[in-house]
Amino acid sequence: MTKKIIEDLKAEQVAKLNKKIPEFKAGDTVRVVVRIVEEKNTRNQAFEGVVIARHNDGANSTFTVRKISFGEGVERVFPLYSPNIVEIKVTRRGVVNRGKLYYLRKLFGKKARITEDTNKSAE
Repeated sequence: MTKKIIEDLKAEQVAKLNKKIPEFKAGDTVRVVVRIVEEKNTRNQAFEGVVIARHNDGANSTFTVRKISFGEGVERVFPLYSPNIVEIKVTRRGVVNRGKLYYLRKLFGKKARITEDTNKSAE
């Protein structure tokens, strides 16, 4: 009974945010544009990489994006409904059999590639 009430409250919070989120999952390559505030200036910065994890928890949902920058692995965790996220765009759909792709942290080069799903379009 209480679990249903909590789920309803979370759904209500997400509906209030009124944010359009594209459908994506682990293995997809996304481009996340984030608004960065530096003293008086604001600018938009893009971060493109593979989604290695997604945590669905209503308004507290997050997703982790990993990319290789200058030979070094970089991961960022983004709150899905953050007001600082300007845009999320899916650039590639990946074919994976897992929900969390933490094993990619150990791989590099061609081994770290994820095959593209040609049946689904990336918007």
